[in-house]
Amino acid sequence: MIIIIGITAIIYFVLIAWTWQSLGIIEKRKKVISILIGILVMYIITLITFNISKKGIIYQEKEAEILVRRILVILFTGVNGIVIIPYVAKILNRLKENDIEQKELKKKVIIFLIIFIICIIFECKYLKDTQKGILNIYQAMLK
Repeated sequence: MIIIIGITAIIYFVLIAWTWQSLGIIEKRKKVISILIGILVMYIITLITFNISKKGIIYQEKEAEILVRRILVILFTGVNGIVIIPYVAKILNRLKENDIEQKELKKKVIIFLIIFIICIIFECKYLKDTQKGILNIYQAMLK
């Protein structure tokens, strides 16, 4: 459990530092707000993805489901954040600097959405497999 907490802390540190850097000239207060909103949005999306991936998986104990959900959602929120939030931050910075044209912005948003959808599809499958693996280990320990 300590290893998971350590890895998660490193992921969030990288996420925050990279996003902070990507936000460039935006004021510090707005950077903090942007990062917090980004993490909150990623948390909600990851929670929805987890709930979709959970279909067909039966947890024998509610406590086990809560623990697995908590760990996986927090971990994958950070991973998803690293993939998505710095990219969005860079676009926001370029908008703030008036360094991006409307046509280029549309292109970047389309690329972002494609990457995002592909990541969510793979993540659903991975989360389902991870939950099954955790349940198999848990059930083996009970025997």
